Formats: sequence, structure tokens, C-alpha cells
Amino acid sequence: MDKMRALVVIIIAWALMGPASADCEDNFTKYSAAFKNFITCELTRTDAVDHFKKQPFKITMVKLHSVARESDLTILTGAVQCHVKDQYITLYTAVGVEKVVDKDQVTYFTIRKKQFSILASELYKYPYTERCPWSRYWIDLD
Repeated sequence: MDKMRALVVIIIAWALMGPASADCEDNFTKYSAAFKNFITCELTRTDAVDHFKKQPFKITMVKLHSVARESDLTILTGAVQCHVKDQYITLYTAVGVEKVVDKDQVTYFTIRKKQFSILASELYKYPYTERCPWSRYWIDLD
């Protein structure tokens, strides 16, 4: 009888978690597409002067690693790989997205040459001046 109860509990938990994990996957897909477009715009718009010393570069990969929520801030962390001269350089980035008048907007942004983890309190030190509007890159999959 205990095995039957355990099985029922597992089935109920799995049924309840199903929609939640589907929502997380769906949001990750949405954020991933927007993240890729935003990072591409940000690097090409600024010519990545600080990162590649004015050398021509080509973006070869942009990958969203994680989506985390802290209070009202959604923190996206990921990496971008670029081909510069005869080498590949990977940059790591964190983007803070907030709802402003019911629209998602990048409010914080940082990019570094070494991998890092970041909390909202640290990300607040890097306010973003909007050059690449997030709303332009948000893709609604509904």
C-alpha cells in the first residue's frame, strides 16, 4: 500500500510540475532568441572597441546560459564567442531585464572576458544606456 501511495504522490507531483517546466522552457526559448539578437546588436553597435582593441571581428556564437529572477529583475547570463584575427575570444555577459510600463527593457548590462556569476545587487552597478532596444528583439512565440 505504501508503494501505491508513493506512486500516486509522484504522479501528482509530476502532473503539477509539467506545466511549470513547460513555462520555464518556453520563457528560456523566448529569452534565448532575444538575448542572441540583443548581444549581437550591442557588440556590433559599439564595434566592441573595449574588447578587441578596434580589430575587426565576427560573432560566431551567442549562447544564453541561465535565466534567474531576483525580485523584479530577470538576470540573463551567457557567452558570446567572436573570431578576431586568427583566434577565438569568448566574452561573458549578464543582462538585467525589468518590466517598464508593461514592456521588458534592458536596464543593466555588463560584459567581461572571464566567466563570472552575478547577483542583482552587483548588476545594479552597471546601468545600461539603451542603444539596442530589448523590445525590438523580444520574440512572442504565442
